[in-house]
Amino acid sequence: MNLPNKLTLFRMFLIPVLVIVMLIDIENKFLISCIIFLVASLTDALDGYIARKYNLITDFGKFMDPLADKLLVISALITMTENNLVASWMVIIIVARELTVSILRAIAAADGKVIAASGGGKLKTISQMVAITFILFGANYNNSVILNIGNISILIATILTLYSGYEYLYKNKDLFINSK
Repeated sequence: MNLPNKLTLFRMFLIPVLVIVMLIDIENKFLISCIIFLVASLTDALDGYIARKYNLITDFGKFMDPLADKLLVISALITMTENNLVASWMVIIIVARELTVSILRAIAAADGKVIAASGGGKLKTISQMVAITFILFGANYNNSVILNIGNISILIATILTLYSGYEYLYKNKDLFINSK
């Protein structure tokens, strides 16, 4: 197993750790969660960089890397909703988009097509990760300025999520129009 795939698995391992920390009552849980989330997010950037630079792209990585990203963000957002840090309607939009694009990719794969990540999709992921980081950090210190930045960021991330979902559906509408 190559290094990028090990980093992806490490990110997957951090997800239940993040969830447990977010759901238990311990001092500085939001700061600890923020650090776990940041480490996991950085492994996402690092594994992709290493895989492309050293031509270590594998089928395992193509499948597991985006899955790990989705699980990380969704897990963080759901536990943040549980802690009253994020509005549930935003989480529903984000989860719905992830499910829609995943199903769209499965339909395309059944037809032998691959739907690559779009620029909007990558921007959506980055904006979600930035928003989550600001909200967790601000919540730990009960800092209204940082929390407001996080709240504005999650709103922007939700809008980008909607746009990205539309972008995927529009660019791949032939999968629905020409389906049997």
